[in-house]
Parts: sequence; C-alpha cells; structure tokens
Amino acid sequence: MSARPPQSLIWDLLRGAMTTKALGMAADLRLAEALAAGPRAVTEVAAETGADPDTLRRILRALASDGVFAEVEDGLFGNTEASLLLRDDAPPRDFAHLFGGPWYSAIGHLDPRTGDSSFPRTFGVDFWAWLAEHPEERAAFDRAMADGKEARVERLAAIQWRGDETIVDVGGGDGSLLVALIEGRPGLRGIVVDLPETVRDETALGNRIEFVAGSFFERVPAGDVYVLGTILHNWDDEAAAAILHTIRSDAPAGARVLILDAVVPAGNDPHGAKWLDLLMLALFSGRERTETEWRTLLESTGLYIDAIGDRLIQASCP
Repeated sequence: MSARPPQSLIWDLLRGAMTTKALGMAADLRLAEALAAGPRAVTEVAAETGADPDTLRRILRALASDGVFAEVEDGLFGNTEASLLLRDDAPPRDFAHLFGGPWYSAIGHLDPRTGDSSFPRTFGVDFWAWLAEHPEERAAFDRAMADGKEARVERLAAIQWRGDETIVDVGGGDGSLLVALIEGRPGLRGIVVDLPETVRDETALGNRIEFVAGSFFERVPAGDVYVLGTILHNWDDEAAAAILHTIRSDAPAGARVLILDAVVPAGNDPHGAKWLDLLMLALFSGRERTETEWRTLLESTGLYIDAIGDRLIQASCP
C-alpha cells in the first residue's frame, strides 16, 4: 500500500502516460548518446537529432524533474545515472522505445468492455505478424526480451542438474539464455526453438547449441529439460495450454518443464506483474497468473507440478 497522500498518488499515476511517451521519445532520439560527452545546449542537440528545439527543451525539462537527465544551466542538459540507462547498449532503451511507441498505442486502445487484445484493432494485425513485417521492431523486441537474462540464468543455475541434459529453450529468441546457462557446464547441450525471423547470430551459439526454426504450437525437439522463459504469459489459457500440450506430446517421459514467469501474489502489495498483466492483455490477450491459475493450467495439460515459486514454476512430464 502506498504511503503517498491520496491526491499525490492519483496525480502521479495520471501523468504516467506522459512519462512513458517522453521516455520513448528520448530513446528514439538517442538523447543519452547525444549527451554522452557532457552537457550540451538543447538547441545543439535539437539540430543534431532533428527535433524542434522548444519541444525538446520541454521534454528534457519534464524528464529532468524526475531525475532522468539534468538541466545544469538554463537550456543546457546533461545525463544522469538514470538517463544513461537509455544508451544504445542498455536494455531499457529498447523497452523505452516499445513502451513509448507501439505498446503505448495499443494500451491507449484497451477497452474494458472486451477481453480481446487491442493491438490488432490498433495496427490491423496481431503483434507477432506485425513484428514479422517490421524487422527493426523485431530486433528491438528480441533485445528487450534478453534483458533480465542474468536473473533468469541464476534461477535455472540453482536447480539441480545431472550435467548431461539436453535443454530445449522453447521460444528462446537469440539463444542468449542457453549460452549463459551452459557456460561452465560442459556436459549440457541446448536447442533453441523459435520462429525463423527471430534475430540471432548462430555463430554465437557455439557448437553445443542448435537453433531449430519452427512454431511451438506444432512441435518441439526431444530433450531432457524444456525451458519457457517469459513465454506463457504472452498467451491466453487456451493457447498456453496448447504450447504445453505440444511439449508433453513430443517430450520423453520424465522430462522437466521449467517456466520462468511471474506468480501474481494476492492482496494489495505492489508487484510489477499486476501492471504487466494489462500490457499482456493489450498486446496478446495474454495474462499474468496467480498460483491457483498456474495450477489449473498445468493440471489441465496433465503435467505434474513439482514446485511453484515466483519467477520459477517447475513441472514434469508423466
């Protein structure tokens, strides 16, 4: 529960859309890169980025009021520790672009009268088809999805491994999760399954990881362990169950299924998944799930539930 006065709480939440849009514009204009060498006059940055000087000053001033960039003198802006996270080599930059661009538009059309995704109504096609039509957006999305890889690797690394398993990363994107997981574990091998248009560098996968192009609704390769890293929350229960049915059909008996997704807690305590749930609804008609909802989903596909913890759900195939 927030300790802020109720009026401040409401006003801070109301301006959230403007904050998101301003961060997206800052990312797209590459303002953190423009200020990398030190504070600069806003007129100079505007000329370099193609922005209107007065509009840019107002965007920077608003962000600086919350600690993103700083106005060191009148009309002279520099980076802060927060704005440095919008550099090209920092994962939040791609999230800022997505939240402030296509996701912003989709969320703006969210309709409480329906449970349908608002993305197709906004863009004319579903999110995945739209990514396929826009390679630069697909690349930004794949880079963003790699963010948090270290924490996901730590969760997986803490699990007991035999040391000779073949791990199938279902919807594994560029394979960076598997690369980090098998490093230092010479007996492990990996297979990344994802759509053929996924942006990847197969040379970076090494000789122990193979990329297999395909849909996880149709088939997955045989393996000992199946990892779904923030995949199932992209889908409604029917589609999520279909993915799990594919795994159960193609996996050998006893194979483990490791789901890296949030478990929404009960009560009013803050939790990022409670807001992310609205984004999943807007983009895909997907959802974040409570423990009860995870149990219902897994049991409906015949998987054994071994353990449920936030960010790591463990199951196995009968």
